[in-house]
Amino acid sequence: KRYVLYYRKVPEQVRAIARSTSDDFLDWSKPQMMTYSDTNSAKPSHHLYVNQTHPYVRAPHIYLGVAARFMPGRRVVTDAEAKEIGVAKGYAGDCSDVVLLSTRGGNRYEREFGEAFIRPGLGAENWVSRTNYPALGIVETAPGELSLYIEKNYGQPTIHLRRYTLRTDGFASVYAGSAGGAFVTKPLRFDIEKSAEESTVNVSAGTKRELELNFATSAAGSIEVEIQDEAGQPIDGFSLADCDTIIGDRIAHVAKWKGKSDVSSLAGRNVRLRFVLEDADVYSLRFRRAE
Repeated sequence: KRYVLYYRKVPEQVRAIARSTSDDFLDWSKPQMMTYSDTNSAKPSHHLYVNQTHPYVRAPHIYLGVAARFMPGRRVVTDAEAKEIGVAKGYAGDCSDVVLLSTRGGNRYEREFGEAFIRPGLGAENWVSRTNYPALGIVETAPGELSLYIEKNYGQPTIHLRRYTLRTDGFASVYAGSAGGAFVTKPLRFDIEKSAEESTVNVSAGTKRELELNFATSAAGSIEVEIQDEAGQPIDGFSLADCDTIIGDRIAHVAKWKGKSDVSSLAGRNVRLRFVLEDADVYSLRFRRAE
């Protein structure tokens, strides 16, 4: 229930990001510098412009930022190319791209990925100073689709915004090729938050929980998931052998074990999920109330 402002400051000769809050949009708290997981300090590894930090629509407790990573003095465009595209004088000597940031509302950004989220692309016009700067942030534009808007051709007569799209939750995935692979999550725990009506009974349809997956496989690929205890031992009824093989491409698929999806018996316990993949991607997961 507060306004949150993420904006640029330059305390150590590197463009960085600060955070302030306000109850009324008039009086703001003293700015607090954001820190970064890749440097463990308030000094980012590169200059960052227009961070565009917003709650993610599918998981508003997670804030995602798409920032411009500015590389001053890193010249790609030749004098002849600069003349051909008509870039303003002094704007041919730098370049920039887009990087992905995440935070959970505090003063720390996670920089899990050092790679560019969006590269400049083909054409000299995309390699000039202050082009590839994000506008607004990440928005949901259709079922299964996210969009973000990037300013292109800065300092040129052809300057414009371009829309980029990706699948819902499609920022990153765990992937295995045709040779197959597996991964195990850190310990996870979900609880059952009962409504007022549910609190008067021990069991109801509303207390059921399911494991929902956002995934994609090839026609020959597959995914299987096992629920383990904290020590890594399969839980009876949720072993890999019990899992119904998962095939296809879905944003919200409910995992099942021998045709059953209810995992509410595991609520309040620390569990691990073991995935076995073949030519497949897993984009996201959550434990949800059964529909």
